Amino acid sequence: MVDQAHFFQDSDLDKNYGVLENKSGTEITSARLYFSGNVYENIEFKFQIEFAGEKVDFKDVYIGITDIPAVGNFRIGNLHEPFRLSALTSGKYITFMERGANSHFSSARSTGAVLFNDFFDDRLSIQMGVFRNPNNSSINSLKYDGHAVTGRMSVLPIRNKDKTELLHLGAAYSYRKSQSREYRVSISPGSRIADKYLQTGIMENVNHIGLANFETAYIHGPFSLQSEFLTAAVNTDEGIYHFSNYYGELSYFLTGESKNYRSSYEGFGRVKPKNNFRGKGNGFGAWEVAVKYSQTNLNDRTIIGGKQSQMVFGMNWYLNPVTRFMFNYVHASIENMGNMDIVQARLQIDF
Repeated sequence: MVDQAHFFQDSDLDKNYGVLENKSGTEITSARLYFSGNVYENIEFKFQIEFAGEKVDFKDVYIGITDIPAVGNFRIGNLHEPFRLSALTSGKYITFMERGANSHFSSARSTGAVLFNDFFDDRLSIQMGVFRNPNNSSINSLKYDGHAVTGRMSVLPIRNKDKTELLHLGAAYSYRKSQSREYRVSISPGSRIADKYLQTGIMENVNHIGLANFETAYIHGPFSLQSEFLTAAVNTDEGIYHFSNYYGELSYFLTGESKNYRSSYEGFGRVKPKNNFRGKGNGFGAWEVAVKYSQTNLNDRTIIGGKQSQMVFGMNWYLNPVTRFMFNYVHASIENMGNMDIVQARLQIDF
């Protein structure tokens, strides 16, 4: 994934945060290598590393056992916590260039173990895991800090045979105990290349953090809707601080394709155009338009982290199942501080 972004900051943000030093940026957002497979039918494994910026990170690195009687599936290693639909969907398949802001309240992946299973013809899904808690107050996500217990349940009250009409409802909770007794949340204005204006700073004397998330997704042919609401309760010696985020997004395939719902624990998957751009399909690929609104509140009592609303307009061109061009326009408004506009694009390929 290669990103290019341009930033336009108004005079109020100039006054409150200083004039932008860099008004544009280019970044190799993600460059990953991995291999995965199955041995003796019910043992699975995956090893994935990422080269992005100046860092090399482990992503999915786990061993699993599938089809365990009465249990379902078990995985251990560095893997996704079962929390937030936006975080469980691979970055290769998300609708916008940036995930929902709820992804910044805790790490998407942690080292630990998870049990998960589907019931009633995959209409009910339950996942539960115990993890070492990455330090959310550090830029180093591999700096471990206490433990976390995370669980999630989702249902599919509506689902046709080919999943072109589907309703997903889910709820999750994560209890996080910080050994350092620190916690921090920082939110970007809509681009990972941009500076972050919303920040709680490092909160100290934290006893534990409780994160609750509620999610819904609906697919009806080329139309889809996705929304989540997250609330964070940070229990400290001085009292409990409450922060929140919600977003809602709509998308529509002009060329008639549908979102690909893989499963509860995997979220959405690869879109296959009805006709690839030229080549064998001799077509125009798949075209998707989308809009998203999001609001984040990091203000409570003595913590003034800021309040931000965000409107995003997007267009995605799927040249073929493995190549996509993305364009996003973002308008971010930081309450009482100013506004920023972002124009950004991404070219990605995976194989």
